[in-house]
Amino acid sequence: MERLRAAQQVVDQLKAALDAVDVVLPSMGVDPLTIGGSGPAAPYPLIELGRCNMDTARQLVAVLSGKRPQEEPASPGDVLRARVRAVNRESLLP
Repeated sequence: MERLRAAQQVVDQLKAALDAVDVVLPSMGVDPLTIGGSGPAAPYPLIELGRCNMDTARQLVAVLSGKRPQEEPASPGDVLRARVRAVNRESLLP
């Protein structure tokens, strides 16, 4: 159970770090198939980074290479998603 808790903390930290640079990996989480077992020989939980669209992959490449992601004109859907993310961030803060 301690390994699962530690893995979830890492996921939360990674989500926060990615969120700080406006990168969202929506299906990221602890891989449930790797948390079974017990004892010292039990496998360590794996973090599933999941799949993302091409724009998110480009943002991730830019962030990891130390560059600012290039801003493209925002579509109405992008504007709405950005507003929803901002509201969600605000509601998560204590």
